[in-house]
Amino acid sequence: MPAEPGPVSTTRVAPPFDPELSAALAAFGDEDREPLTPENLAARQERDAATRPKPTARDLRADGRFEVDELRVPGASGGRDVTLVSARPAGIEGPLPLLYYMHGGGMIMGNAWSVLPQLLGEWALPLGLAVVSVEYPLAPRARYLAPVEDCHAGFVWATAHAAELGIDASRVVIGGKSAGGGLAAALALLNRDRGGPTPIGQLLLCPMLDDRADTFSAHQMAGIDTWDRTSNVTAWQALLGDRYGAADLSPYAAPARATDLSGLPPAYIEVGSAETFRDEDVAYANAIWQAGGQAELHVWPGAFHGFDTFVPEAALSRDARDARMRWLRRVLVQSASASASGAGAGLEGETEAG
Repeated sequence: MPAEPGPVSTTRVAPPFDPELSAALAAFGDEDREPLTPENLAARQERDAATRPKPTARDLRADGRFEVDELRVPGASGGRDVTLVSARPAGIEGPLPLLYYMHGGGMIMGNAWSVLPQLLGEWALPLGLAVVSVEYPLAPRARYLAPVEDCHAGFVWATAHAAELGIDASRVVIGGKSAGGGLAAALALLNRDRGGPTPIGQLLLCPMLDDRADTFSAHQMAGIDTWDRTSNVTAWQALLGDRYGAADLSPYAAPARATDLSGLPPAYIEVGSAETFRDEDVAYANAIWQAGGQAELHVWPGAFHGFDTFVPEAALSRDARDARMRWLRRVLVQSASASASGAGAGLEGETEAG
């Protein structure tokens, strides 16, 4: 007779961290590892605002290497203005492709300026790329859908004023990291449904997509990841208020709620194998494929949330930056080829008509 099956284990053993990342994580202080809670949220926001770098436009110009302007543009439905920080390598002629970027910080922290030195150095200079970084409103002072509506208003304004900004409105990538990655995904959905200008790609770096925080990895990495389930739930509650947990929550607030992912720009999605967001991000890529779309998915082995920010010199961090660069370059090259083909077809048509 076959043996009776034993009890099924319900233990959620976490994947091991990459050795380089693990060593760096072990050096974190207790304050760095403390989860975000409703009780400490205000204090953490104050600390972040006081300590996170916020370079000025003069700082960002880097002795003339970049042209930088801070813009105030109309918000959604005539509401408050939206601040955009527009930057590009100096001295490059012609309209540039644009990276329209939303910063991370769990919807509750961060700013549009602090991410720009890295974006300009790693992508704008080598790729000849303009960057617009969005200063969207933070929760809980701003509730859903205010952040994504402001991001959408800024996107529509930037593409409508392409000549003024020196950008090519037909070659725009939207992107972001963590909360900003979630906003980029939400912006892609909102823009598709409102019929706005079509981006050529969406760059979603460890995106924050699912307010329900109930995936296997969300539970598996609780108390372990740098952004764990406690912090994640606190941030979603701050954003959603009394709409937290609602069955009919808009996908523009939480893109994982979307039931239709067709007609979206090609996506680059990355996440760590030892990260809270792993399963929701993998599921999002799979849903794009099932809808007939394009997605390039990278699951970095042994990576925790924000690994490349915390440990930028680790081999895994360098590999992740290289993969993002390759995708961005490929998308930009393909869009340039498509534009040239379209222009050639137009000229041929004019010749035949003449």
